[in-house]
Amino acid sequence: MIKATLIAGLLLSSGCSQVGSVVGTPPPKAVLPRNIQVVFNHSRHGRYRSPLNGQWRQGNDLEQFLIDAIQAADEEVLVAVQELSLPAVAHALVNARNRGVDVRVILENTYSTPWSEQHSSHLPIRERRRHQQLTQLADRDGNGITTREEASNGDAVAILRRGRLPLVDDTDDGSRGSGLMHHKFLVIDRRSVLTGSANFTSSGIHGDAGKPQSRGNVNHLLRLDSPDLAELFRQEFLVMWGDGPDGEPNSRFGVKKGSGGVQQVMVGETKVEVLFSPHKKNNRDHGLNWLEQQLKTAQTNIDMALFVFSAQQLSNALQTLAKDGVRLRILGDPGFASRSFSELLDLLGVALPDHNCMLEAGNQPSPEALPGIGTPRLARGDKLHHKFAVIDNKTVVTGSFNWSPSAAHTNDETLLVIHSPKLATHFTREMNRMWRSAELGITPYIQRKLDRQRIQCGDGVERG
Repeated sequence: MIKATLIAGLLLSSGCSQVGSVVGTPPPKAVLPRNIQVVFNHSRHGRYRSPLNGQWRQGNDLEQFLIDAIQAADEEVLVAVQELSLPAVAHALVNARNRGVDVRVILENTYSTPWSEQHSSHLPIRERRRHQQLTQLADRDGNGITTREEASNGDAVAILRRGRLPLVDDTDDGSRGSGLMHHKFLVIDRRSVLTGSANFTSSGIHGDAGKPQSRGNVNHLLRLDSPDLAELFRQEFLVMWGDGPDGEPNSRFGVKKGSGGVQQVMVGETKVEVLFSPHKKNNRDHGLNWLEQQLKTAQTNIDMALFVFSAQQLSNALQTLAKDGVRLRILGDPGFASRSFSELLDLLGVALPDHNCMLEAGNQPSPEALPGIGTPRLARGDKLHHKFAVIDNKTVVTGSFNWSPSAAHTNDETLLVIHSPKLATHFTREMNRMWRSAELGITPYIQRKLDRQRIQCGDGVERG
């Protein structure tokens, strides 16, 4: 069994699966750098009334954070998000347009059709489950029957279309779409950017319908007030937008954008670096290379909380850093951590064949399990959806960018590096919160999966 305890900022661990804990006196109240805000929907330092059941719950209200920014807009709101299914956010956007604000929206093509106009039986199983969830959320009187009026009022994309908001998706470049239009950002009045890990959905912020134990995927959002940063995001938006809906197919998504390299601005006194993806694999500016460079700056410690971690080169870099004495605390989403291509398994020193009994090509598991690797305990259905790292308690890496080849080479993504010990304190506090209930090492669930696959596959055969 593993027991890991954080004492005075030091990580001590030994053995296999148990619970991480944080002990000692609580830290003083954390301050934020000028012109930067951050909110976490599972925070212990916030409280709001859930729109799902009206009950008070711990956490910051990410939905209201978005609505407040939209309501304060005077001139322009640009939205690029994979999925928007929150009716209140849609109404806020329509209301902004009605008072003369230029509002434009980009969605991922999978989520750009009003769900109330779709037939559940015609959808793939994953989209069918989403449709059922949204139908249940729209049932405002809770009588188990979602009327046509309730569906119409609960369908965020339908609300946008009725409000005549101009909207495009990643097929507007004439293609079938990029890998994913995975951005999650707003640009407000050319002066503020809201971005982070959260999609604008109930499951991404508050929880799932009919599941009172659910509290939503674990997420965060940032607000950065800087005209220079806003201009970088605005230009990214305009490249994707082209001339908008019903125009020529001159929108640019995915590798068609020809994404450039890292750009740097100041937000107040804070240095912020931005990289928009994707890049071709032979382009040295791609996001995985930049992440590796950031990791290699570590001198003492790295915290990471990741939904997807499937980049072998980053696993290799972390193994080297651990050998050099850098202390690691790495938490991955419990559902993703046990997949055959999860790099958390590499860091735990195991290789898991896939359902075809094949091992990932080039797989390089650590010779022995590294300490400080695990998964948080979450309510059933909730996911660890963060994509952040904190390096040496002073540098925060965040954005929509999952740590995967797809994020680097096919998806439209944002990757931010923010050099701020003050901001790092807030992300470390979020890491500490998750660490208290983390299972470290090879959990019983992972072990059962390993045992099943070894019975079926033996050691597996590496892909060519």
